[in-house]
Amino acid sequence: MPLSTLTYRSITEAQMLPRLIRLGPNLYGAVFTLMKLVPAQYILRRALQRGELTEDTVIVETTSGTFGLALAMQAALMERDLVLVSDPAIDDNLYRRLTDLGAKVEMCLEPAPVGGYQGARLAKVAEIRASLPSTFCPEQYNNPDNARSYHVVAEQLVRTFGTVDCLVGTVGTAGSMCGTGGGLREYSPQTQVIGVDSHRSVLFGQPDGPRSLRGLGNSLWPANLDHTLFDEIHWCNAAEAYAQTRALHAESALFQGPTSGAAHLVAQWWAAKNPDGLCVVMLPDEGYRYQATVYDDAWLAANGQLLPERPTEPVTVASPAEAGDRWTRLVWGRRSYEEVPGVVPRVTHPLAERALS
Repeated sequence: MPLSTLTYRSITEAQMLPRLIRLGPNLYGAVFTLMKLVPAQYILRRALQRGELTEDTVIVETTSGTFGLALAMQAALMERDLVLVSDPAIDDNLYRRLTDLGAKVEMCLEPAPVGGYQGARLAKVAEIRASLPSTFCPEQYNNPDNARSYHVVAEQLVRTFGTVDCLVGTVGTAGSMCGTGGGLREYSPQTQVIGVDSHRSVLFGQPDGPRSLRGLGNSLWPANLDHTLFDEIHWCNAAEAYAQTRALHAESALFQGPTSGAAHLVAQWWAAKNPDGLCVVMLPDEGYRYQATVYDDAWLAANGQLLPERPTEPVTVASPAEAGDRWTRLVWGRRSYEEVPGVVPRVTHPLAERALS
């Protein structure tokens, strides 16, 4: 008996592409169960095809979030050993799930002088790889296959909507926005791409600093980041992202994480300002990891993250140097990093800068 077309070969294949859900008259959400499955599956399959991932090869990667979970799921299905290097930002529930899937998790407890925890994690990855005879590192920050993997999402959006006038999403490794946005631009060069970042992230010109909002932003500049792709950049703080995450759940019954809330805050504003334009917002992962934090009013209040009311529009500035600590908008204008006034000098790290052949 032939299998139904609704069957899948694995759970990762079933959960890879987003559901496209209408959130407003001209706003649609690309709702992922776990967005990082897209690059994890693609990168590992490409490594297999190139002969870089044999039966004895250990996969080693740096992560404090959902890319590690996606790799752990894929590695379990492929029956490959996996070592993940993380930091205190990883939560207990995620740690337990990673280890239950067979991953070994190495913790970096102190940040590096340059690059913070990400710099420390990269150094630890290099140390682990040097101690093993055969390893493969997906290098999510620098691997061009990260961005390439999201072309399948761009193709899905084009098939469904034709022209997308605006794509909104958070930026961390830059793979999802540069890959999806670049794919949409091949079909419609006029598509606007809006990146959502966290204050005190170096990605778009702010100085590095502590960030309570995780899953977006960076202390290092990933090679996957193409600044000339972006029309606008928005920065928001943790309380704003958390409040919008809760509103997304209350108003649309979408139970997503805080990166989704940050992106939805900006997309909802853009869609209202541009009623004739079709906007798609990337909503990366579900909210189960955040039930005891973002979805708990007592936790929000105890941590100073409970807003009396949600912001309705951003403050527009002319340079990253003018950004305060609330929701802020900068017209980036598809410029290179060096063309934007007020950016801090680029933060480099020898391990993050390594070119891939």
